[in-house]
Amino acid sequence: MMLPLTPPGNGAGLRVTLVSMPWQSFELPSLPLALLTARLADVRPMDTVREYHGYLRWAEYLLTETGGEITPETCERVSVDDVFHGIGDWVFAGALYDDPEWRTAELEAYAADARGGALDISAARRMRPLAAGFVELAAREILAGEPDVVGLTSTFMQNLASLALARRLKEEAPGLVIVMGGSNCDGAMGHALHRNHPFVDLVVRGEGERVFPELLERVAAGQAPEHLPGVCWWKGDDSVANPQAPHPVPPALIPRPDFDAWQAALDSSAVRPYIEPKLLLEGARGCWWGEKHQCTFCGLNGSSIAFRAHPAERFRADLEHLVERHRILDVLTVDNILDMGYFRDLLPGLAATGWDLRIHYEVKANLRADQIRLLAEAGVHCVQPGIESLSTRVLELMDKGSTATINVRTLRDCEAEGITVSWNHLCGFPGETDEDYLDVLAQIPALVHLQPPGSVGRILLERFSPYFERPELGFPERRPHRIYGHVYDLPREELDDLVYLFDAPPAGISAALEKRLQDAGLRWRDAYPASSLVIREDTPDMLRIEDRREGWPRTDHVLTGAEATAYRALERGRAAAHLDVPLSWLDEQVAKGLLFRDGPTYLALATRGMPVHKVAESLEDTARWRPHV
Repeated sequence: MMLPLTPPGNGAGLRVTLVSMPWQSFELPSLPLALLTARLADVRPMDTVREYHGYLRWAEYLLTETGGEITPETCERVSVDDVFHGIGDWVFAGALYDDPEWRTAELEAYAADARGGALDISAARRMRPLAAGFVELAAREILAGEPDVVGLTSTFMQNLASLALARRLKEEAPGLVIVMGGSNCDGAMGHALHRNHPFVDLVVRGEGERVFPELLERVAAGQAPEHLPGVCWWKGDDSVANPQAPHPVPPALIPRPDFDAWQAALDSSAVRPYIEPKLLLEGARGCWWGEKHQCTFCGLNGSSIAFRAHPAERFRADLEHLVERHRILDVLTVDNILDMGYFRDLLPGLAATGWDLRIHYEVKANLRADQIRLLAEAGVHCVQPGIESLSTRVLELMDKGSTATINVRTLRDCEAEGITVSWNHLCGFPGETDEDYLDVLAQIPALVHLQPPGSVGRILLERFSPYFERPELGFPERRPHRIYGHVYDLPREELDDLVYLFDAPPAGISAALEKRLQDAGLRWRDAYPASSLVIREDTPDMLRIEDRREGWPRTDHVLTGAEATAYRALERGRAAAHLDVPLSWLDEQVAKGLLFRDGPTYLALATRGMPVHKVAESLEDTARWRPHV
């Protein structure tokens, strides 16, 4: 098959436009665009590469068309809060299917039930009639640059806007080569997307730093991408899916992201006064824990779970370059998990610089207090430690490699260091019982001085997770999540391959117990801002703990002698048999809310120091941006 493009000839380069359509956070650059721009500059300098930040243009368009009624803050809520409800995709589905009322009744029926009937779709209803006009505008602006190739990145709710644009571009410029890639194109999803949308010429499945430049070389030569790993292409009327690459992209091929085009677009944008921009940076890909024990519910690594990290000096050089170039101190790392070597090779150096950084990092919960202190000193202000549960038995069902003691200790030590913790309390795991949570429920009132979960609820069945790949683990029946019913016009068998989220009959705890957990989480969230349990004095013979937790008497607990020694020993968590105090004393401290009991293990709950309280934003519907390129 010859691709639509007529080869430029004479060694001339291609005109390539890379596009990021809604929806993604308006405060962030598009990391896939930034990485591919940098990669093409290295290996195909003859090409002219432009970026089109469609998600920013969408926010600008809405501001103008609604006279300021729909602000970027409203867009951000749809982009972030509604991602697991498919609201953003529904907004653009009407443009894709040429029907302004496309599946409106289905969305309204869904909204009447979601979030207990509290899902607000009013902003989406206001945006829907404007989507087709925006797609027309975006197509016109992109085609003004006379591109040979348009590459669209798609993660989470970017599919429908990208497909609507691709269709319009192909109608206006049949010879244009349209390529899609990103997390939504990984594995079976990429082939399903390609074969159901003939206006998309090529789909790249998996990471793109190596294959995308090679694909452009084939395009420039007018050659079919036979045997090019991961590429889906048309052979006549047949969609062909080449096998994905057997090995992940090595760190040496992953460039420093180039955010210059994003910065220029942002600086001239009407959106700029409404947002606080943040940088994105990548130190590693994959998950070193997941390589050995993939968490049963997690599919976020897709087909590339192998852990690879940049050397610490490379990460620091990239961080320093980007912060100085863009004068932005807020940095979100997109790593699935912190490289533990960075505690030795990276974080001490960052702490010594004195930079006023505000870094977000995903970490594993089993960190020592000194490691958490080092994170804070290095400028890490927010962590996502994958706590997930306060029941050790349920954590074992997840294959988390953690315990309730470890998780509560992490909450306590992050509280002491002023680090915001983003976490969810998950339930609905095959094999769990109501009894697994009764002790958790009884002890939550003692934890209200620690940071509460952003949400409490059942897991979703994610593609690529062990629960999805191995139905015998507890979810043998599954179907595409009902959110796709108000999005796609495709038969069930195609949705089975296309979508990321699935519904399955509920497993684990009863609905009544789930409701009790949710109510306890809400009470915890309400009590946290005014609660503290702090060690105020610590001398060799005495420990004074100031208790100012909501729901507890205002008390100063004074421990002396062996009791003070035992409490200090319990800061790491220990079994009763290793302590020189009677079991009755330990249980008395549990009743006072001074200790957390996890089976035979007891943990001190008082913090050393009390920063200003910060409550993490709800993660119920927050996309964790880990884009494949």
